[in-house]
Amino acid sequence: MNLPESLKYTKDHEWVKIEGNIATVGITEFAQGELGDIVFVEIDTEDEELDKEEVFGTIEAVKTVSDLYMPLAGKIIEVNDKLESQPELVNKEPYVGGWMVKIEIKDKSQIKSLLSADSYKALIS
Repeated sequence: MNLPESLKYTKDHEWVKIEGNIATVGITEFAQGELGDIVFVEIDTEDEELDKEEVFGTIEAVKTVSDLYMPLAGKIIEVNDKLESQPELVNKEPYVGGWMVKIEIKDKSQIKSLLSADSYKALIS
């Protein structure tokens, strides 16, 4: 299983790439594998300020629908528009083309609560 060391992870199976004050968020390879074929991604929270662990959208697979949770408090400044017409990018490229949102981080101290690749690997093993 691919778990890039450069990313942070959440117990909700999301990955977080921190670049300065911006966090890019998607779901992990493990999560997309558990969900199966992704058929729809709905995120209608662009330009909204949300707290950590608030729902920012949903992801629908053939098997189920799951909520997407904010890994950090902040404002959603960008949504991956490609997922509207190509939700399968989440399955094909979970860490590249399948990202969900970009967040302007409100409280950088929350980054400490995210998991390392090793900690996340232990969680899913």
